[in-house]
Amino acid sequence: MSETPTFRLGTPDWECRYPVLVGGDVIGAAFRWHRDWLILSSEGERNLGRPEKGEHGVDMAAARLADMYAVGRVTAMSLADVVAPVPVLVEPVPLLHPRMPYNRRNVDTAKAVLATLKEHCWTPYTGFPGSDNPWWQRCDLCGWQGPRYWSHQRGRNGQQPSTHRHPASTNPPAPAGCLGDEKVRAAIAAYRD
Repeated sequence: MSETPTFRLGTPDWECRYPVLVGGDVIGAAFRWHRDWLILSSEGERNLGRPEKGEHGVDMAAARLADMYAVGRVTAMSLADVVAPVPVLVEPVPLLHPRMPYNRRNVDTAKAVLATLKEHCWTPYTGFPGSDNPWWQRCDLCGWQGPRYWSHQRGRNGQQPSTHRHPASTNPPAPAGCLGDEKVRAAIAAYRD
C-alpha cells in the first residue's frame, strides 16, 4: 500500500464539513454525523463509522479520502460542491433531516423538539438533525440566524433553556445573548410560568 498523500483541512462550513485538500485540489470533505465520520467525494457520501480509540475522526476521514484520491478512485471537486450552503427557509420545513432515519422514536422526538422551539421563539430552516448536529435556525426575537445544536438549546434537569440564545451578531445587530436576560424572559411565556 502506498503512503497517504499529504493533505490539509480547509475551514469548516456551518455544518462543520472540513474541505480536504491535496496540493491545490479540493478532493472532498470530512464531517461528523452523530458519532460516525463521513466523507463527501466525487463518489458521493460514504459513512466510515467511528474512528479507533484515540484517533481523531477528522484525520481518519481525511486520510481515507486522500488515499482514495492517490489511487484515482476520487477526483478533484470545486469547493462549492463540498460546502453546505446556508439554508433558505422554505415552508413547510420537513420534520426530519434527510440523514435521520424515519422511525417512531425520531418522529416523536422531532415533534416534541419543534414544539419546544416554537415555544421558545426559534424557526428551524431544515428538518430535525438530532441533538448533536448543527441545525440552521432563526431567532424570532431579533432575527439572528445561524447554526445551533439542540443539545445546547434544551434545558437540563427539567429546567428552561438558558436565556443566552446565541452569539452576538452584526447582521442584523444583536447583543450577546439576543435581547438580554430580562427581555428574553419577558418575551417568552415559558419563562413566566
